[in-house]
Amino acid sequence: MKLTGTMRLPFLILGPACVLPGVATAQLAGIGIPWWEMLYVFLGAILAHIGVNVFNEYHDWKSGLDAKTVRTPFSGGSGTLQNRPGLATAALILGISATAAAAGLGLYFVLSGRLLLLAVGGTGVLIVALYTPWIVRRPLICLLAPGLGFGTCIVLGTHVALGAPVTPAALLASLIPLFLVSNLLLLNQFPDVEQDKSVGRRNIIIAYGRKTGVAVYGVFLLLCYAVICIGAGLSVFPAWSLLGLVTLPVAVAAFAGAVRFNADTRKLTPSLGLNVIVVNLTPVLTGIGILIG
Repeated sequence: MKLTGTMRLPFLILGPACVLPGVATAQLAGIGIPWWEMLYVFLGAILAHIGVNVFNEYHDWKSGLDAKTVRTPFSGGSGTLQNRPGLATAALILGISATAAAAGLGLYFVLSGRLLLLAVGGTGVLIVALYTPWIVRRPLICLLAPGLGFGTCIVLGTHVALGAPVTPAALLASLIPLFLVSNLLLLNQFPDVEQDKSVGRRNIIIAYGRKTGVAVYGVFLLLCYAVICIGAGLSVFPAWSLLGLVTLPVAVAAFAGAVRFNADTRKLTPSLGLNVIVVNLTPVLTGIGILIG
């Protein structure tokens, strides 16, 4: 495998999927967006996500977790460093470089006068740097950090980077990936509970049990779709934003699978795939709906 395996290329669509609602709420605020600035925010989100993925691969290899996990198409790492440990230093350099490049793009916007991005982007950099070595040992922070990174930092960060003032629409839109991306990591933790525990991790499932993890997953799904309905109902979003509800049946199927098969990795895997569809498609459809409206 090549070093690109540590980047987990198929999953990098998530960054742009979370940028789109931020672009939509900036447009809703009446901001004219230069094409190059839109390109910068999409590129910055991809680079930040590369940094997250590579650091996660590096730390999981170094801790020995990769050698213990049961790999699925959606969890357990890529196995790149496990198969080619000589790439470890190069992977660490790649993760640092991608994160630094994302921060550099953010600095462009800060120097252009979007000073609020300094706080939002700084929070994102901290999450990237601290997630695997520190955050994964603290259940509540571990649950919320992925959603804060992709929701608050990317959606709201995109909105303010493009020169828009903070609006109720931007704040509400940032909650959609907050709940969904937190759920993405939460569901992907079920196959590796014992392995994660063996290397000192302590997420919600390890700390409070599988039933609690499934309950939190269901609540977060409900909150995500409630945000869309509230936004449209209060006219914070255009009515077209209800397009995001198209994924609701897929979410129900994913939740049903989590309830039935949370202790059976093979049978849970289809639900992991359905969850990926929900997490990526819901923000995109909501963002498109806002733009249409």
